[in-house]
Amino acid sequence: MSPGDSTVLFKALPAKFRLTSLEKRLLSHFSRTLSEDVVGGLPFTSLITNDRELQKLNKQFLGQDYATDVLSFPSGMPGHLGELAISVERAEEQANSFGHTLVDEIRVLMLHGLLHLAGMDHETDRGAMSRAESKWRSHFDLPVTLISRTKATAGKSERA
Repeated sequence: MSPGDSTVLFKALPAKFRLTSLEKRLLSHFSRTLSEDVVGGLPFTSLITNDRELQKLNKQFLGQDYATDVLSFPSGMPGHLGELAISVERAEEQANSFGHTLVDEIRVLMLHGLLHLAGMDHETDRGAMSRAESKWRSHFDLPVTLISRTKATAGKSERA
């Protein structure tokens, strides 16, 4: 693999969520751009798939028996960051909730997952990942990031 040579795979997408050729090209291009701009050209692989596959991976690797929106699997090998798995069904639900497109939501999830592959962890880093995600969201003109949405939702719950 050469620098920035990230790959996006599309597997078992439900008919309702099939992406057009243009959308697939946009996501593939975004993956390469993320690699170049965010992690200095280190490649990574993104799997865009369904809830069932994310639930299977989540259970197998993290012991959690439910579908989630994005999972990150660092490779531990020099020259390749690792792999992301993204549920198109979770992405569509979140896109509808936040009023943007499915492609934009997948891009938000790709950025979030890539920051995890780069070693960041919003659970323990005292806001460093949140700041990085905000910076890159602005750079790529993406909708509100995953961490920001989680904080906003938590804030609303605490006030209720």
